[in-house]
Amino acid sequence: MCGITGILKFDPAAEVEERRLLAMRESLLHRGPDGAGIMLRGPVGLAHRRLSIIDLAGGHQPMSNPAGNIWISYNGELYNFRELRDLLVRQGCTFRTDSDTEVVLRAYEVYGDSCVEHLRGMFAFAIWDGPGQRLFLARDRLGIKPLYYSIDDKELLFGSEIKALLAASPGRPVFNRAVLPEYLACRYIAGDKTFFEGVHKLMPGHTLSWSKTDGLQKRCYWQPPVAQADATKSY
Repeated sequence: MCGITGILKFDPAAEVEERRLLAMRESLLHRGPDGAGIMLRGPVGLAHRRLSIIDLAGGHQPMSNPAGNIWISYNGELYNFRELRDLLVRQGCTFRTDSDTEVVLRAYEVYGDSCVEHLRGMFAFAIWDGPGQRLFLARDRLGIKPLYYSIDDKELLFGSEIKALLAASPGRPVFNRAVLPEYLACRYIAGDKTFFEGVHKLMPGHTLSWSKTDGLQKRCYWQPPVAQADATKSY
């Protein structure tokens, strides 16, 4: 279990405040006691708390590609990372670590947003694409790994837990009364809403991206297959 979080300001001339990003990261200390990292690039900042599982020495995050212009903050375990790594090597990619994090990063370089369709595992990650000036968030098919976000007219915040978003937000959080009837009836909130106004879940099997040219884009890349009834069989 690791913790990811970050801030994206929509004004390209703005700068992310390091103290806010550090407060978000340290609210996730319990998710990753083995290491911590931060990346600041003007209007974007990524942060990470690490629980070391794969490549204990070489998986420091946030991690960049060799050119240093695409960055990832990743939480998860990729079950097919060795097979995918071999495929990427055959396509000309080189690797500096043995971590599944770098495999996800290089898969994004090769496949773009459709990289998620090549991933088999549980994951939530954020990628900052410097050349495209674009933030890309993704969550695994069944939503095993959590990812929350909030957005207003100035910035987008995201994190593995809601407390990371609250750590960067001024004032007291506002209780979202609209979801209370659903929770009392089902003991669960099925959609993307949460108990906090303005805070959303990135739904399982979905990606979210933002760029200056395209704005905010959400995409469902996977849905559970629906079995077709066999009409030839009787009850």
